[in-house]
Amino acid sequence: MDLTAYRDLWKTHGVMALLASALIARMPVMATMVPLSFLAKDAAGNFGWAGVVAGAYSVGTAVASVVWSRRADRKGARWVLIGTGTAWGVLMAVVALIPDSWYRALPFAAALAGVFVAPVTSALRASWPHLVQGARLRAIYALDATAQELLFVVGPMLGAIAVSFASPRAGLLACAATAAVAIWWFGLKQRPGAVHHDTDEPRPTARQLVFHRYRFGLLLAFACMVTGFASMSLGIVAFADEHGNRLIAGVLETVAALGSLIGGLVGGALPGRRDSYVWRRMLALAVLVTGCVFATSSVVALAVMLFAAGCLIAPTIGALYERLGVMTPSSARTEIFGWMLSGGMIGSAVGSAAAGAVVEAFGVRYAWVLMAALAVVATLSVLHVPPHRPADADVEEVAVAA
Repeated sequence: MDLTAYRDLWKTHGVMALLASALIARMPVMATMVPLSFLAKDAAGNFGWAGVVAGAYSVGTAVASVVWSRRADRKGARWVLIGTGTAWGVLMAVVALIPDSWYRALPFAAALAGVFVAPVTSALRASWPHLVQGARLRAIYALDATAQELLFVVGPMLGAIAVSFASPRAGLLACAATAAVAIWWFGLKQRPGAVHHDTDEPRPTARQLVFHRYRFGLLLAFACMVTGFASMSLGIVAFADEHGNRLIAGVLETVAALGSLIGGLVGGALPGRRDSYVWRRMLALAVLVTGCVFATSSVVALAVMLFAAGCLIAPTIGALYERLGVMTPSSARTEIFGWMLSGGMIGSAVGSAAAGAVVEAFGVRYAWVLMAALAVVATLSVLHVPPHRPADADVEEVAVAA
């Protein structure tokens, strides 16, 4: 390992402040789903309605993500972030204050709030190539992916704490207020105006941007990975239920997340003296996930395999981020990450539904069979993507990709 890249990132002006503000801005949004689900359940009296409300919120987010990301590329991210963040806070407060007798209105209100989720993630990942290059760019994307794993663990936990010690309404109001302030902070760190214009070339259309010889494969690989993660999560829940102890689910999710955190930090610190191909990491992940299929007879064995597979999650996702950022013209970087986010949300919904059907039809271990198959598809989709090279050739790659 070589920690020089992390030391350089720490010394690079604006990098850590931008990452910290983005994490704090995303945290309350990640925490929202728990109090939102309990609010819907308490109002309607069943978790089925909670699923409807959560689904409506996710659909609204997936539909609007690309729209806001594209607008951020055209007009500049600052006021798009601040405007959507403020609107999201207001609308989520409205959702929190809807009387229980109006529970049928919750899906519509939640979907509208989802439409105004600020494109914090897309704006952050589009900003990195403007701040760092070469080995540091690879390291910051790995660190970004690792931090996202932390959000998935801490965010829902904070939402659960708010529900446990206060109420779902109080939890949503706290998320709304915190997010509004934090997104203002992150938004003010964006350069004002339309900044992603390094060349005079025409802006690519949505079709040109997505259906590109490299970018489409990267987007497909990410969607497959998120679909697989949803399958894994449902498989973990089913495994815990099969063993008669639901606490096992939390332990196994934590083990996988811990592996991803460690893997991401180590991956970002690797010296990177050789060409790094995304497909190699993806294939290694597929192999380790396949090992989970044969470890479902024992809690300890499955925990070991999930930890091992988790060690490849953040490094692989970080490599996808880095390749997609480098392979996209700066005038459309925020938008392409918006497409990535939308594809991931759709994949998550599809993965949960598909995994549920697979587990019911064939058994728990087939949730990991599905995830392994998706990892193989992801590997095939990025076989032709050029590697990250130790030489600082990012400028040439962007020119090729444009």
